[in-house]
Amino acid sequence: MAPGSISHTELEVRSGGGRLESPDSSEADQVSESHSESPSAMRDGGYGWVVVFACFVQTFWVNAWTGSWGILQAALLQSSMRDVPASTLSFVGSLGLSLTVALGLACVWLAGVIGARWSTLIGVLLFGASALVGSFTINNIGGLFVSGALYGLGGSLMYTMSNSLPVQWFDSRLGTANGLVKLGGGIGATVMALVVQLLIDRVGISWTFRVMAFASLVSGAPAALLIKERVSSSASSSIDMSLLRDLTYFLLFLAGFIGIFALYIPSFFLPTVATSIGLSSTTAAAVMACYNACMALGRLASGIACDKLGSSNMLLLTMALNAITMLAIWSVASTLAVLVVFAALNGIANGAFFVTMPTSIGRLLGPRAAPGGIGIAVTGWSVGDLLGNPIAGFLMATHAGRASSIVPYRAAIFYAGGTAAASTVFVLVARLRMDARLIKKL
Repeated sequence: MAPGSISHTELEVRSGGGRLESPDSSEADQVSESHSESPSAMRDGGYGWVVVFACFVQTFWVNAWTGSWGILQAALLQSSMRDVPASTLSFVGSLGLSLTVALGLACVWLAGVIGARWSTLIGVLLFGASALVGSFTINNIGGLFVSGALYGLGGSLMYTMSNSLPVQWFDSRLGTANGLVKLGGGIGATVMALVVQLLIDRVGISWTFRVMAFASLVSGAPAALLIKERVSSSASSSIDMSLLRDLTYFLLFLAGFIGIFALYIPSFFLPTVATSIGLSSTTAAAVMACYNACMALGRLASGIACDKLGSSNMLLLTMALNAITMLAIWSVASTLAVLVVFAALNGIANGAFFVTMPTSIGRLLGPRAAPGGIGIAVTGWSVGDLLGNPIAGFLMATHAGRASSIVPYRAAIFYAGGTAAASTVFVLVARLRMDARLIKKL
């Protein structure tokens, strides 16, 4: 097996179908041999870097929407949506997030029918349509839900392809490739958090949506046409639900299923919390930009670290940092300085999750089974994406706009930190099943 790949002592990857079985630990070498001799063995480069760039652009826009929705939400609550509860408006964003991951398996299937290139292009067009619909419905909560749904449909195609394509082209550099792809999302979220606030101040919310629509179509469509597959979609799009019977994979699935409840709460509510404790909207946007910038840093750095230290090790560190920053830092962040510290550290952990989780699963399953396995795992995130932020919104609802410290928000913060801590436990158990030596590169 190439350096950085996991030699799993309890699983054998069949090179023909990628299905997992449970042999005894003496067959670990067969795992490496099966992986390295697979007809889809990676070259770690070549046209794969062009594919990485194309996926970079797609994740830029997927996360540009999620990273700036908190800014848009705060502006809407202060203008055309004054009478709409924050929990209801946050549900628009949660609907989009939920569909982005809930449709992962359907997107894997569609790519098997029409190919990853055309699947991604359809996603870009739906994304642009989402922003256009939003621009005409800022006074209509029903219309905004349609916009959120269109974002979810388009974002799902873009996000699913960006998750499944790097594993076709990379092996020992898979972490770095995934890190670069997800760096696009971090940059998109960082840049658009600032740009969206500037656009809202200068041209209003409607035209802000329209600028996003035009820019996403102009940049996203050409990038989608650059996509090329090394393993045909029909060969890698089979979905084997029996993967869930393997305990190690199932533990990683549970870690993502539970952990995702907490991951978008800071990006959705940091601006609201910041303004509630007395910071200006401009300062709140700057805190959000700090969070998104560190999220971008976490994506790239964790990808490189996955190749150097092991993807499962990095996933464990990621979830532990996520829990600690919420429980120990955000819960006492009543000043700008402490809030910035939280935004920086939690942003790093947040960004790292979206690199370390698919990289860990990809190396566990191998290139043939990975798209289906990642699709199953990502689809499991839909529940947390749909409910995670509204739950936090309900916990915050009685205090939003009236609080002068972080104290009234602690119920929501402890809820987020608790789910992150539970996720950490599942990752730890999965890692120990791979090898009890936590210092080993896995």
